[in-house]
Amino acid sequence: MKVVADTNTFLAVVLNEPEKDALVRATSGHQLIAPEVLPYEIGNALTAMLKKGVLAPPEVALIWDAVRQIPVELRAVDMREALRLAVRFQIYAYDAYFLDCALNGRFPLLTLDRGMRRCAQHLNVQILEF
Repeated sequence: MKVVADTNTFLAVVLNEPEKDALVRATSGHQLIAPEVLPYEIGNALTAMLKKGVLAPPEVALIWDAVRQIPVELRAVDMREALRLAVRFQIYAYDAYFLDCALNGRFPLLTLDRGMRRCAQHLNVQILEF
């Protein structure tokens, strides 16, 4: 089965967050899908963590390398539809990209973001539980 996984799930795995094992089990045997902006969003998150002092400079490249080891199929986003979703739900466009990806492919969504989960429920997008 194909599953849309959002940025926070990739980061939780490579940063060894408490949800890591459950996320790995939930996605085992599934093909991960994400919008083509995923690498840029991960890069932005890593530099934000660096600026906040959560990561040290040498860790940024190491974590990026770890993320790149996770197989994921990147998909184009329907920007007009994603912006419509962002406006409708008053969410960031980056979150709407993942919702658009799940909607367009009729794929379940894997996220740690409660707000995105609520939007997905309103859109009748299946949420992959972990």
